[in-house]
Amino acid sequence: MVTLALAVWIAGWLLNVWLAGRATSGWMRLLPPLVFGATVIAVWEIAVRAFAISPVLLPAPSAIWTRLVASGPVLRADVMQTVVRGAFTGYVLGCGAAFLVGILADRVPFLRRGLLPVGGFASALPIVGLAPIMVMWFGFDWQSKAAVVVFMVFFPMLVNTVQGLGSADPMQRDLMRTYAAGYWPTLLKLRLPAAAPFLFNGLKICTTLALIGAIVAEFFGSPTLGMGFRISTEVGRLALDMVWAEIAVAALVGSAFYGAVALVERWVTFWHPSQRR
Repeated sequence: MVTLALAVWIAGWLLNVWLAGRATSGWMRLLPPLVFGATVIAVWEIAVRAFAISPVLLPAPSAIWTRLVASGPVLRADVMQTVVRGAFTGYVLGCGAAFLVGILADRVPFLRRGLLPVGGFASALPIVGLAPIMVMWFGFDWQSKAAVVVFMVFFPMLVNTVQGLGSADPMQRDLMRTYAAGYWPTLLKLRLPAAAPFLFNGLKICTTLALIGAIVAEFFGSPTLGMGFRISTEVGRLALDMVWAEIAVAALVGSAFYGAVALVERWVTFWHPSQRR
């Protein structure tokens, strides 16, 4: 079995090396990561069976898949509670507020010099200390998880907004002044388009922060739904296959969320050099 695992790994590695030089466009670019992921799962399955690893320590991918299929309704309810109500609501509110405050901070230099250092300090605050406070303030339902997400995504988005608004070329700004353009025309026609890569970079960073924040917040108080609640409960019952099923679903949802924002970025900023091929 060990020899089989090694052979599968080498075969997957060689296939990926071959694909990497040929899959350069379109959907073919997805083949190398898919092959790598399939190789890791196959080696994982073989290793668990070869070494008779206890499912309490590490369940096999086949056991995780079986649990995932059997627990479909439970997983869907958890995703609705954690992702749609908690993470997505907090993401929209936090990123939207950060964008508006970033424009205000760009307009008022005092806010820019005062808020950005506070943002660095707030980003260092541990979520495990913040989440119980939010639960006490906003209750045990999804509102407290959304509040944690708002706090987590606000300052990264704010920093990217302020940095992006300051990225416009000075010569282009001077050209707008020669046209007698005021602050708002310059903002809409020059500075916001120039800041678009920074804004989308902040939005992509915040997709993962939102999901992590919502899941961790559910460890400190939740109704009988949610991905964090399910993980903490099933760990106590030693049902590690369910825990890994929740982790797999969270990874898929987070990847899809990030990919959706990346696709919107490609559609909106098609003119930027980073999007050209």
